[in-house]
Amino acid sequence: MTDFDIVLRGGRVIDPESGLDAVQDVAIAGDRIARIGTALPAGRREADATGQVVTAGFIDLHSHASDLGGARLQATDGVTTALELEAGVAPVRVAYERAAAAGRPVNYGFATSWVQARMEALAGVRPDGDARTVFAHLANPTWQRPATGPEVRRLLDRLESDIADGALGIGVLAGYAPAASPEEYLAVAALAATAGVPTFTHSRDLVEFTPNTLIDGAEEIVRAAGETGAHMHYCHVNSTTVRHADRVFGLVERARRAGARVSTEAYPYGSGMTGIGAAFLAPERLGERDLEPASLTYAPTGERIASAERLRELRAADPGALVIIRSLDEDDPADRRLLMGYLLFPETVVASDAMPLTWTGTGPEAKDARDAWPLPAAAFTHPRTAGTFSRAIRLLTRDGGALGLPDALAKCNLHPARLLEGHVPTMRRKGRLAAGYDADVVVFDPARITDEASYAVPTRPSAGIRHVLVNGEFVVSDGQLVTGARPGRPVRA
Repeated sequence: MTDFDIVLRGGRVIDPESGLDAVQDVAIAGDRIARIGTALPAGRREADATGQVVTAGFIDLHSHASDLGGARLQATDGVTTALELEAGVAPVRVAYERAAAAGRPVNYGFATSWVQARMEALAGVRPDGDARTVFAHLANPTWQRPATGPEVRRLLDRLESDIADGALGIGVLAGYAPAASPEEYLAVAALAATAGVPTFTHSRDLVEFTPNTLIDGAEEIVRAAGETGAHMHYCHVNSTTVRHADRVFGLVERARRAGARVSTEAYPYGSGMTGIGAAFLAPERLGERDLEPASLTYAPTGERIASAERLRELRAADPGALVIIRSLDEDDPADRRLLMGYLLFPETVVASDAMPLTWTGTGPEAKDARDAWPLPAAAFTHPRTAGTFSRAIRLLTRDGGALGLPDALAKCNLHPARLLEGHVPTMRRKGRLAAGYDADVVVFDPARITDEASYAVPTRPSAGIRHVLVNGEFVVSDGQLVTGARPGRPVRA
């Protein structure tokens, strides 16, 4: 008889919190790590981890990949917990119920949504617990206008109700409603401070992009942290800052030295992705970011948009459709150094901004393939959905990166867990590899781990990932996805 369900044998075990970095065995009993040591007794199932790194599974704070195919891509990138925190959803109770009913291969959780609360209070759009609702109404100007006092009160009531139902924080897509007042943003931050939860902000425009903006986006975030005491998390600072990292990071550093809590995240790609109806993608505004219509690729057809007229046509016909936005050239050495700077900034966590799949086929074969694995060619997304964490580890540790493997891994597992654990007890058991912690584990080859997804083929799983376990169950085994695995559990505040 054995007390261990699974024993991972002879891997290089790395726990960034304790500093453990040694060849040992990892024993799992049920959904927890039972023991770490040498020559452990046999388990009911054994897996050889010789030559592999064994560490805590990666925690993605910024994932919109709510569909099965997207979640599977993330699992094959080593992600064991994927949280929808930037856009959020409302009501969160409905989102948790829907996710539980469908089953998820990875752990899941949600912030409440300022955008959906605003859509409800200002435009009468009923929130339905589905993040896709945000994209469906993205271009509706009614919810983007300045709010009256009673409307602000109504949206705050929605946020407060969701926080009471276990929301992990407040997601604030400030960049999508540039007319919303800075005072409203401060009111949201004050609510977060009172409730003891963070806000996760897609910042308003920087003054370098839009000189007549109501307030500089970076200044707004650090101001709210200083004035309210809220923990303000700066989402994908790379994509909203682009070439102005020195000023923005200098501002964040000064705020931190003054005692404000401002955290940051980044992903290792020079292109972003969002709904084509976003205000900042209007043809007349592309020049603010040195973009042109050809900088955008329309996901439903894969076409590079040829003209301002075509962009207007697509925005009018399908404002929620996704587009890839090329801002930095990943092959240019200067832009590559800029991307590395975002990843290397102190305490920046790796987060993917993973996107839901767009299905380019229209026939019954495309619909029938939505549960298929491997994903068919009709499935399209940003390559960051499939490759963010493997790519970040490769860049940080092998291809010009200056970090040792434990420090790079901490950006993927320990630091995200610490960012949330003050108000999310579940996260105190994640992001570490030690006895008693959750058995969310990734096993990978440090010499081979890399992203395989590209802009041309964005759904190719990462290479070098040997095993992924979620709550003690294999989701990836010997490099292959376990298609029937649904061990993901809810993460609530």
